[in-house]
Amino acid sequence: MPAVDRENDVPAPPSDPARATEPATTSDGDDDGRLTPGGPGYRRMSLALFLAGIATFALLYSTQALLPLVSTDYGSTEATASWTVSAATGALALCVLPLSALSERFGRRATMTGSLAVAVTIGLLVPFAPSIGALIALRAVQGAALAGLPASAMAYLAEEVRAKALVAAVGLFVAGNSIGGMSGRIVSGWIAQACGWRVAIGVIGVIAVVCAVLFRVLLPAPRHASAAPGARDATDTRALVRAVRDHLANPLLRRLYAIGALFMTVFGASYTVIGYRLTDAPYSLPQGLVGSIFLVYLVGTVSSATVGRLVGRLGRRGALYLAAGTTASGLLLSLAGPLVLVLLGLVLITAGFFAGHTAASSAVSHTATHGRAQASALYQSGYYLGSSIGSTLGAIAFRAAGWGGTVALGLLALCGVIVVTLYGTRAAVRATGATRAANAGTNAAGTRSPSTAHS
Repeated sequence: MPAVDRENDVPAPPSDPARATEPATTSDGDDDGRLTPGGPGYRRMSLALFLAGIATFALLYSTQALLPLVSTDYGSTEATASWTVSAATGALALCVLPLSALSERFGRRATMTGSLAVAVTIGLLVPFAPSIGALIALRAVQGAALAGLPASAMAYLAEEVRAKALVAAVGLFVAGNSIGGMSGRIVSGWIAQACGWRVAIGVIGVIAVVCAVLFRVLLPAPRHASAAPGARDATDTRALVRAVRDHLANPLLRRLYAIGALFMTVFGASYTVIGYRLTDAPYSLPQGLVGSIFLVYLVGTVSSATVGRLVGRLGRRGALYLAAGTTASGLLLSLAGPLVLVLLGLVLITAGFFAGHTAASSAVSHTATHGRAQASALYQSGYYLGSSIGSTLGAIAFRAAGWGGTVALGLLALCGVIVVTLYGTRAAVRATGATRAANAGTNAAGTRSPSTAHS
């Protein structure tokens, strides 16, 4: 009977005889040369991808905290201004799959480097957008450029990091995302209050340039990239279609993709609208303080970095239930009037979201046994599509029904997370029952064989 991966409820992938005979080639202590915590290669890799996560999220959501100022400058509505976020995340969702194929062809590190280089260049042009339409167009191009990084990073981690350390490594990358999202919004908020939103966006672009350069210097060259037949021909349309078809045929991967999209719908809606809520009466907070609200992202940094232990104790589905419940509690608490309760609600929303995202994304990397870049790309497509949908629908709901409308949208998405996870739980129970029945039948047949032979 093949080994079963308890965390993911799927058969464990067979060992690779060719890799099993490879000598250890690093000082990290792993017998096949993969990176493990404590080794110098692991530390360099972690810092490099942490910086890449900072640059990615700082650029991707650079306008989100500044939407009230953007609306005022261009005379646009909340829904129109929200497209400066939705266009970037939507373009990333559309482009992440084809760009992931380039990482199979040209390598993970080269693809990530090229993506960051184009994105930071666009970031330096964004402050000069003459109209809201031009700003949205530039942001769409920037999001498309960033598409080459997330899936390639997840595939790089799955190939270069020892399996037992994968959840922790993904957690560090996601923590970099949270730091980037937080620091970009805080810095831009205070600078925008003093100098305007255009200067603030320009400063974010310069910070991203520094992170991109350090990322390229620090990231170790890949040593265990997939060498499966046809991997170097992944830019061929048929090869790409085959990989996508295989992943979409996997029920567990389909559920993980849906969960990522639903979690991000909640998060995108909440953080796109919160600036409008806090700058309006009765709070009427200045832009600098509104940007500082994103210090709450530190909670996401902690929760994403500790999900590995949470999954170890509760299992993947248990961690997802807890994450969804925490996020829902935060949404309900944020309906309260006092500012301190609104902020506490944001804390719970952030902690739950990052825990759920880390658990789902690391399970994707662990489940896929081939075409990991495409598997991660499909997850990222759903994830950022959820962000785009959440940002736009969240703004529309806010305009129609206030913060309560945005909360209702988030709770509906979380109901979807629970339903999908419950379905996975039932599927796992049925699969376990079928396996036990098959084993019982095999054992019964084995015990009858001797008597049959003697008859």
